[in-house]
Amino acid sequence: MISINNVTKRYDDKLAVDQLHLEIPRGEVFAFLGPNGAGKTTTIKMMVGLLMPDEGCIEIDGHNVVTDPRSAAAQIGYIPDQPHLYDKLTGREFLEFMAGMYGASDAEAAPEIAHQIEVFDLTSFIDRLSETYSHGMKQRLVLAAAMVHHPQVLVLDEPMVGLDPQSMRLVKDLLKERSAAGLTVFMSTHTLPLAEEIADRIGVIRRGELQFVGTVDELKRAQNRHEA
Repeated sequence: MISINNVTKRYDDKLAVDQLHLEIPRGEVFAFLGPNGAGKTTTIKMMVGLLMPDEGCIEIDGHNVVTDPRSAAAQIGYIPDQPHLYDKLTGREFLEFMAGMYGASDAEAAPEIAHQIEVFDLTSFIDRLSETYSHGMKQRLVLAAAMVHHPQVLVLDEPMVGLDPQSMRLVKDLLKERSAAGLTVFMSTHTLPLAEEIADRIGVIRRGELQFVGTVDELKRAQNRHEA
């Protein structure tokens, strides 16, 4: 589903991502773990087409993000680390706008928007201007917007930062539920407990280099060997 093949990205003389190779199958929750500046956000921005790799290629469900960006983008729901909304739109208007961006008519979008409002528990504030929203409200709305076109892949950059416990629980449960139904989730985080709780596999990146890929149990065994 996600194929990252020997991808490298440089910023002037800094090597941000170095020969990264990952294969992530359909329905997996993959946690990309590393400290700030490790290369997580750079990798995500290349995956969603905001940055071009200097070397290598990335495919989303068989679509190359460089040579076939429109088809690749249609498979992806993307939530950045800082959710951006239009302050003078209500949450409902924002969902309608996003559905339209993916080509849905008003009639097609209406039932899906209603479904996402229910799933993400947005009813109490969906018709208020988004400039009045807390961070948790914004994050839940952005998640709903990312799902409104039924993506095959959900890409999240530090999705739990700033969320209250109730919103965090909602997001965790949703990711597990949707992955069980076939959604592929790629999630960056610098928090190991979060990765251990919901990820099927974990990738550890440091200074642009992939240090480890495997299950939570495999990571623990590797840590124990290192400490011994």
